[in-house]
Amino acid sequence: MKQEKKVYDCAVIGGGAAGLFGAVWLARKGLKVIVIEHTKKVGTKILQTGNGKCNFTNMKLDYTCFQSGNEKQVMEVVNRFDNRAAIEFFESVGVYHRERNGYVYPHSDTALSLQNGLRMEIEKQKVRLSTEFETKKIVYCDNVFEIISDSYTYYADTVLLATGSKAGPKTGSDGSGYIMAESLGHHIIKPLPALVQLVSKDKECRLMAGVRSTGRIVLYVDGEAVSSDIGEIQYTEYGISGIPVFQISRYAVKALDMGRSVSVTIDMLPDYTYEYAKEICEKGIACFPDKNVEQFFEGIINKKLVSAVAGRCKISASGKAKDLGSRELFKCVEMFKNYRVNIDGYKDFDNAQVCQGGVPLDEIDTCSMMSKIKPGVFFAGELLDVDGKCGGYNLQWAWSSAAVAAHGVEEYLKNKKV
Repeated sequence: MKQEKKVYDCAVIGGGAAGLFGAVWLARKGLKVIVIEHTKKVGTKILQTGNGKCNFTNMKLDYTCFQSGNEKQVMEVVNRFDNRAAIEFFESVGVYHRERNGYVYPHSDTALSLQNGLRMEIEKQKVRLSTEFETKKIVYCDNVFEIISDSYTYYADTVLLATGSKAGPKTGSDGSGYIMAESLGHHIIKPLPALVQLVSKDKECRLMAGVRSTGRIVLYVDGEAVSSDIGEIQYTEYGISGIPVFQISRYAVKALDMGRSVSVTIDMLPDYTYEYAKEICEKGIACFPDKNVEQFFEGIINKKLVSAVAGRCKISASGKAKDLGSRELFKCVEMFKNYRVNIDGYKDFDNAQVCQGGVPLDEIDTCSMMSKIKPGVFFAGELLDVDGKCGGYNLQWAWSSAAVAAHGVEEYLKNKKV
C-alpha cells in the first residue's frame, strides 16, 4: 500500500528536554508537529537530572555559567529566553518552583513532575509522538524534508534536530545526531565527556576512598592553573568526584585528550588560613602530646585524609605528636592546604552528565537556531557545542535554544509561504 504523504510543519528529532520543549512551543504557535524518538519513551534523561530532583534553571545566569568557548553567542540565545521565562513556562503547565541558593527546582522536588508537565502539554497541544523510530537519513526532496527509517518516511517543511549528545547513552543519547548533522553538511567538534569524574593512579586514592569533604580544587594543565572550584569533594578508589570536580572536568578531559599533563591541588581546609592551621597545630602539641597523628588532626579533618597525607609526608600515622614535634606536623598542615593529585584519565560517556563538542555555534544563526549550511534545519540542546556548569545551566540551554528555534521555525515558514 502506498504511504500517504502527510507533510508536517516541523519534525522534531529527539524526544528529550530540548525536543519536547521545542515541540510544545511550535504547537502553541499553531503548527503541525511530530516528535520522532528512537527509544520507547520520551523525556527519560530528565528523570536523572539533579539526582532525580531536576534543578531546571538557576537565578544566577551569565556567561561564566557556560564553558563552550562561545559564551557570547550562548548568552545571545539565553537572553532571548532566560530563567524567568523558563519558570513562567513551567508554571503555565502546572509545575511550580522552589529556590535554594539560586538553584531552581520543581516545588515537588521531583523530576517526574517536570517530565509529566511537558508530556501532558504535548498531549494537550496534539503533538504527534513517534517512538522507536530509527532515523536512517534525512534528505531534502521536492521542497520538503524526508525523515527516513527502514520501513517508513515522515515528511516535513522543517526539521529541528534535538537528539542530545553521547552522555548517558542508556537514556537514548547515543550520538546518532552527530551523524545526521554531518550528513546535512555540518562539522562536528569531537565529543568528549563533561561534568564527569576524574581518574588517578595515585596510590593514596584507595586510602581516602569513601570520604566526602569540603575542599577547594585547582586544575593545572602543563603546570598552569586553568580552573578552580570549591565544594564537597568525593574521594574514591579510582580518583575524585563531586560537583567541584565536575565543574573543572571539561578542561581536564580536553587537556588529557590532547596528551597534556594534568593534575589538581586540593585545599582540604579551605576555611582555615595556613597560619591559623599552624596555630591550632602548635596548641595541640602543648595540650595533646600523647595523641598520634590521626588523633591529633581528626578534630579538624577526616582521619582517612590524615593517613593519606601522613603517608605522602613520610610520617607514621601512629607516631605521637610529642615525638614528631612541630616541624613534622607542619608538613602535614602544608599538605592539607595543597594536596596534589595526578590526573590520568576520566570516566566515560556512561558516567558523564553532559558532553562538550558537537555542532559548532559558528555554523548556526543564533538569532533563529537555523543552520547556516542547510536552510530549514534548526538545532537545540546538547547536540550543539555548548555545555554548562552544574546548577541547572544545561537544562536552561535546552529551554533557551529550543524556544529560540521554535520562533525561528515559525518565521522561516512565514517567509517560505510568501
